[in-house]
Amino acid sequence: MRAVVMQHEEHEGPGLLGPALEAAGFTLVKRFRAVKREDLNAELVVVLGGPMGVYEADRHPFLGEELALVSERLALGLPVLGLCLGAQLLAAAAGSEVFVGKNGLEVGVAPVRWTKEGLADPVLAGVRPRGTVAHWHQDTFKAVPGATLLASTDRYTQQAFRLGDSYGFQFHLELTADELDRWFTQGAEELVELYEKDIDELRSQLPKLRSAEAENRELLERLAHHFARVARAAK
Repeated sequence: MRAVVMQHEEHEGPGLLGPALEAAGFTLVKRFRAVKREDLNAELVVVLGGPMGVYEADRHPFLGEELALVSERLALGLPVLGLCLGAQLLAAAAGSEVFVGKNGLEVGVAPVRWTKEGLADPVLAGVRPRGTVAHWHQDTFKAVPGATLLASTDRYTQQAFRLGDSYGFQFHLELTADELDRWFTQGAEELVELYEKDIDELRSQLPKLRSAEAENRELLERLAHHFARVARAAK
């Protein structure tokens, strides 16, 4: 089984998701800002995050190609997993509007609340009502037509959704504390100068994410097995 992974930044890989997919039987096929025609028929397409916005396809033509791919897969009933920018692309492909959120940048380690529907979701069922995850986004989107809202935060309502067999997560379930720390180092100048964030304060949150890694890894493993079941059922 192929899991095509759309990556947009060199330092932003699949993290904990990669081993979870491989353990479920997937072979990872990585794409960097590129789409190939055979990706349409892959058992799974994963779209990772990135600093660009869905609405910036004129500056980043690969976004238009990815949006077309995700739209076509949704029309065919083929699964997609979107993380951060990937969730926004999945939302846009389903007919939602993606835009810069009015509540500012959501970055760091913070809780996410699973909705009643999220707690009853066949993949998520059994998770604690609140999870601890990594956040790094400012864009958000309107309610996704036909989707089930799975999670929210105080800052932004649209944090996770299920659409058929596809899932979108605005936050970064795939990130370990060490990886998020590297992101802080990579983006320190932007965080301080553009958003007036305190890097030391952000780093002080990392132990919370480290404590949540086992729980987040288990959730990613559940997602991976879900997509494996979908692929087997389609054969």
